[in-house]
Amino acid sequence: MAGVSESSEQPQAPAGRISEPPEYGTFESVLRERLAGLRPLHLELTDDSARHAGHAGAASGGHYGLLIVAQEFAGKSTLARHRLVYDALGELMRIKIHALSIRALTPEEAQQWGLLL
Repeated sequence: MAGVSESSEQPQAPAGRISEPPEYGTFESVLRERLAGLRPLHLELTDDSARHAGHAGAASGGHYGLLIVAQEFAGKSTLARHRLVYDALGELMRIKIHALSIRALTPEEAQQWGLLL
């Protein structure tokens, strides 16, 4: 099939910010698909795994930063927002993600912080 690599190796996620939607089937695309239920207006995923190489927990999953802006977070505490994200990610939190730093904002909060145009 054209355009499909015959290599059995999985593509490595680039270090730092992931600004474009990744290829279908990558970890990042699965993560974005899971979070789509929150109807994010903005989503930034940062892979910080390289900064934690050698860390005892690094073998059990990656280290990521997430900035997500969604109206769904309106009127909810930080803890409730994080629970929504964790619930959306499901088993990824147990098998693919060792650490996740979450910044979950409403559109109004994102504008106040200058994060949205």
